[in-house]
Amino acid sequence: MRRLRPSKAFQARTTYQVDLTNKTPEPTLLGKTLVSALPDSVILPHNTAAFNQSMNSYWAQQECEVTPSCVVRPRDVQELCTAVTVLKCEYDKQGKEAGKRRADGLFAIRSGGHSPVSGAASIDGGVLIDLGLFREVTPSEDGLNVVIGAGAKWMDVSQVLDKKGLAVVGGRNSAVGVGGLTLGGGLSFFSPRFGLVCSNVLSYEVVLCSGSIATASASTNSDLWRALKGGSNNFGIVTRFTVRSFPSNEIWSGFLYMAPSQTVKVLAAFHAYVDKEGSRNSIQENHAAGPIACFSYIHKLRVKAIAVNLVSTETPKDKNWPACWANTSFKSLWRLWSTCKVRTLTSATDEMNVLNPPGRRQVFATTTIKNDAATLTATHDVYDDAIALIRRVNVKGMTWTLVLQPLLPEWIRKGDPNPLGLLDETCGPLVIVSFTVNWADRRDDDFVKTTTRHAIEKIDSFAAANQTGHRYRYLNYCADWQRPFTGYGEENKRFLQEVSRRYDPGALFQRGCVGGFKLDEMD
Repeated sequence: MRRLRPSKAFQARTTYQVDLTNKTPEPTLLGKTLVSALPDSVILPHNTAAFNQSMNSYWAQQECEVTPSCVVRPRDVQELCTAVTVLKCEYDKQGKEAGKRRADGLFAIRSGGHSPVSGAASIDGGVLIDLGLFREVTPSEDGLNVVIGAGAKWMDVSQVLDKKGLAVVGGRNSAVGVGGLTLGGGLSFFSPRFGLVCSNVLSYEVVLCSGSIATASASTNSDLWRALKGGSNNFGIVTRFTVRSFPSNEIWSGFLYMAPSQTVKVLAAFHAYVDKEGSRNSIQENHAAGPIACFSYIHKLRVKAIAVNLVSTETPKDKNWPACWANTSFKSLWRLWSTCKVRTLTSATDEMNVLNPPGRRQVFATTTIKNDAATLTATHDVYDDAIALIRRVNVKGMTWTLVLQPLLPEWIRKGDPNPLGLLDETCGPLVIVSFTVNWADRRDDDFVKTTTRHAIEKIDSFAAANQTGHRYRYLNYCADWQRPFTGYGEENKRFLQEVSRRYDPGALFQRGCVGGFKLDEMD
């Protein structure tokens, strides 16, 4: 059978152009103030080439279509402090004029720009702060930590560290930004060994609402340090992360591609592997990342396919299947082909990126269930049932993908404490369920979002009826209608709100900054 690869149509990016044919927009008063304060770091719409380049640097097409009044691209942390000071003054001014201390929707922050949520890192008519120049990757001389700029992407990190025989607990997709993934919790190929991405950050450099710079670590501003481990952009603008590093050579990774006829066997293999709690204490098992089971319907081809990602972060001696996967049911599954091989970490994360390139309309949504066989089957049934509707509506260029991946208790217990609300759980292995959906035309936006939401709600209903659901929602996979902080638990959400009020008493990052998930949102 011919291998399914991203078509040229999928790879070709739709370039968004700001419409300046009729009239060049006049800079806003706030934009003029920023230009006066930072003349070399503000891009206005009339600078067409630079402005369009900035707009087209998002992953999801719908983000490219949100047009700010200007883009602030600070060259260093001092320039960022100046920008925040200007924004805070405008925020306070608008609040006083309105008779209250708030000004909704003043600015947005972009790190890597990989979120599919419209407005997550963009703003219509406001100020976009682009951290794209904060891309340093500086390993310490002793190899124990790395300083990473908040505007870096994980490809920037791995390309430097591969050459030095080092790695960090970082992202699995090379094009994802360091800032957003880390502040949302973060899953990694190295989570079985060291825990979540956020639990391996030694310190943060943060620009606060006052325009001052703070360090957050276990010994300095320790409450802020803990809150940033999953608390998103609710406290300030993180400019640098200092993260633990460790020796690492090439890894074994890739995808097994299978026909839909293998669905029952794949679900059974997934359930059996994740259910091995208590027997995963060997060094070999600590190197096993995954399985990530992906079930896709490609509407253009009217084809269903299964892809399962397997990783061993320890290089197998004979470069064949590592022991941690050789003794599982995955090895015996009949497959069309496999890409599993020994490779660099950069190569492994590039493979993830190629499967869903930029330039498409995108949506995510997620839930969490217990590793229950019946609930896994019901989850797949919900995915499968939606395909008939997608065919009937005939959504142009749509790829409808259900992703299942484990979240194991032993991962949560490793690394530094975080406020995700998972540390004290005794419910056993969990499964993060997510939908990754992309399509071509704006006219289908509402249908795709509604279909995805209904799918999640059906899964949640089944899990609730069978007591196999879980409150946690992985922030980085949440849709705009979801409330991840509620899933952290009441005590942890209250802690995050207290820290936010302590470091941002005027709520600049709650109300003046759009995008992300806010702590004061109503459930």
